[in-house]
Amino acid sequence: MLTDAPSPAHLGPFLRVVVGVGARPGAPAEEVLDLVRAALAEAPPAEAALTAFATLDARAGEPGITEAAARLGVPVWAYASEELAAVSVPHPTDAVRAATGTGSVAEAAALRGAGRGAHLVVTKRKTRRVTCAVAASAPIVPGEGAVDARLSGPTDGYIGGDAWTSPTCASPTPTPHATAAMSIDIPADTHDLRHHGDAEVRDEKLIDLAVNVRTHTPPGWLRERIAASLSELAAYPDGRAARAAVASRHDLPPRRVLLTAGAAEAFVLLARALPVRRAVVVHPQFTEPEAALRGAGHTVERVLLREEDGFRLDPAAVPEDADLVVIGNPTNPTSVLHPAAAIAALARPGRTLVVDEAFMDAVPGERESLASRTDLPGLVVLRSLTKTWGLAGLRIGYVLAEPRIIAALERAQPLWPVSTPALAAAEACMSHAALAEAEDAAHRIGVDRAHLLAGLVEFDEVRVVAAAEAPFVLVRIEGAEAVRERLRALGFAARRGDTFPGLDRNWLRLAVRDRATTNRFLQALDQSLLLLG
Repeated sequence: MLTDAPSPAHLGPFLRVVVGVGARPGAPAEEVLDLVRAALAEAPPAEAALTAFATLDARAGEPGITEAAARLGVPVWAYASEELAAVSVPHPTDAVRAATGTGSVAEAAALRGAGRGAHLVVTKRKTRRVTCAVAASAPIVPGEGAVDARLSGPTDGYIGGDAWTSPTCASPTPTPHATAAMSIDIPADTHDLRHHGDAEVRDEKLIDLAVNVRTHTPPGWLRERIAASLSELAAYPDGRAARAAVASRHDLPPRRVLLTAGAAEAFVLLARALPVRRAVVVHPQFTEPEAALRGAGHTVERVLLREEDGFRLDPAAVPEDADLVVIGNPTNPTSVLHPAAAIAALARPGRTLVVDEAFMDAVPGERESLASRTDLPGLVVLRSLTKTWGLAGLRIGYVLAEPRIIAALERAQPLWPVSTPALAAAEACMSHAALAEAEDAAHRIGVDRAHLLAGLVEFDEVRVVAAAEAPFVLVRIEGAEAVRERLRALGFAARRGDTFPGLDRNWLRLAVRDRATTNRFLQALDQSLLLLG
């Protein structure tokens, strides 16, 4: 059973407003939108702030529903027929019940989505191909249980996740705050924030340019250290040695270090453990921080960096009153390495500044890192051992922050969050020999990246973010979706870019590989561009 938390203030206290939608196959988005808008116009003014669409899971992928939801900037929640059948509705229809299990998809889905204390504020409304109803939840006491929902699949127009894991739903669009150089926005789109590069290669034998893990890893000596730790599995994990090793590596006291099950866990802990009033995420960047914040019920605003500015940060674009700011450095997927001074300028009392440095160890000398800084108020630096050492399946990362933040995150962690093999890997990767190997790998990545960039600029159809400093590059190609599919047919997986806020379907992210692999890829790219005209 999940727990409800307060909804944003502009929805009223603990109020959730959901439009239940039923649609025949092929119903156009305009017909859905017209009916929904008419129903919302009938709703009491205090209950007219829309939270989500809800529907039968068999209808959640209908383009008319998903497009309409996307245009209104809300997620689509999908429910199984047996869930909706359990909801009593005031205006059932026998034919609908026979086909779907519920007497009214619209009314049942609206009530189910609105949750505890829900009531219909607009009963079923119909057109020839669409039905809808509007439900709102009555105020509840925080901490009481609430019904759970599951979001529709990655292609079904939702925002913020592939499963219901949060106390509250993603919130609707607040008033955007304009800036001189960049836009601050809330999602009114269908970016799949839970999409990751591994989905591009899963279950298929392709040359992987979609995942940014260094090839031929983990090295033999690291596999041996991990294997040796298996003899200790009968004991509960003891993270003290690994924590001390991480602290020593960054010249910090252990109380400023928290080991986590990968950086992904750290994002969830930050979202759940810290008080957040106004969260801002700088995009395009890794989407998991925003997904975690939304999953914890926070409203998230976006600062969108622009291609014409080289996707570089202007600290003045971040709202002064933001109390949580998240940025990657070097940034995934743009591969831009922001100056440490520019990011440090975002720090101030009363603000938590989260810097995702998952790829910093792939930068020679780790220049522009803030990992060892202790003079910046509210600074939180996240590191991952996944990329350089090939440990995606082991889940190990860490947080560097002031002790009060570490303590808050640690309280939110379950007991023994990091396994004994992961702790062994963390300790091993902090050794002088390992750091020297990582530095050597960073230099080799730089050489291989230069070779990839030199090949890409030969194509008139390809526009490259040239200031790449990470083990991947970002490119824009008109018709990139078709190019990506053609590359797959030729044996190469590239990471789609349209799941990153601030990018569209004409962007691809390409992992840096050795020269021989890059040469083969460039030949495949040439064929793909020729075949697609």
